[in-house]
Amino acid sequence: IHWSSRSHGHGRGNDMISVIIPAHNESSVIQRGLTALLDGAAAGELEVIVVANGCTDDTAAKVRAFGHSDVRLIEAAIGSKSNALNLGDVAATCFPRFYVDADVVLTFAHLRRIAAELETGAALAACPGMRMDLTSASWGVRAYYAIWRELPYVREGMMGVGVYALSREGRGRFQQFPAIIADDGYVRLLFGAGERIAVESTYSVVTAPSRVSGLVKIKTRGRLGLYQLKAMFPELYSHDKKGKRYGSALGIIARKPKFWPAAITYFWVNLATRWRARRQLASLDQYKWERDNSSRREDLACQPCELHNHINQAEEDLTC
Repeated sequence: IHWSSRSHGHGRGNDMISVIIPAHNESSVIQRGLTALLDGAAAGELEVIVVANGCTDDTAAKVRAFGHSDVRLIEAAIGSKSNALNLGDVAATCFPRFYVDADVVLTFAHLRRIAAELETGAALAACPGMRMDLTSASWGVRAYYAIWRELPYVREGMMGVGVYALSREGRGRFQQFPAIIADDGYVRLLFGAGERIAVESTYSVVTAPSRVSGLVKIKTRGRLGLYQLKAMFPELYSHDKKGKRYGSALGIIARKPKFWPAAITYFWVNLATRWRARRQLASLDQYKWERDNSSRREDLACQPCELHNHINQAEEDLTC
């Protein structure tokens, strides 16, 4: 493990917010995310810790080149998201504490609003809403998300948004992140519906895969993560299971004819990912993290001056 820091204000005050970003081969998008987080933040307001884990690209070099005094870098040889989150937690000093995927765009203004909600004590865990950037997505990918984003379970938050935040009390619910695929699913299970909140008027921007093949990969991983959670934490999982309504997709489609053309794609993706996830569960010890690289192309990673246009475009795409 290699630690480097440009910050000379470590632990400067009680008003700082910690942000942990696990990053595995995220060279094409890491600076975009850092720009969004830090644009508008006063010096010393954020403690951003990037944990470059198992990288074979120049992610760490891109973080160093970013050159911001409030960004720290940890380099770990092991490619493991859960290990990266734990390393980040050891280094972090402040609360609220955010956990942000490297390929997600979250602006400082929205981060601040989420932190303010946690600081009231009304909730122990919080997340933003989500906006899908569908500008490069095929019709099939758009069709899937047209239905998926309407599901009550998705609207409740902490699933698929790439961001969650915990208060000091909330972080005290567990010691370390277990070695699991779905860290967001695990954290969600630790809190009842009245203890977690999706903060209105805030959102992260998630870039959708450009092709259905990439969509199947990431949705298989997500489903496999849930299967793993069910096997490792059956009691926790059973509590959340009662609140899920798996028939809700059928109801949404039946009530809204505009979704009928998308239904075939939606259900095909669900069947395909269930089948693939069950096969992968049988050999989980040999599992290799699946991800979609089409959403990480450098030509899709907007420059700092284009961030606001990027987010506004994502909102427009959501209504198409």
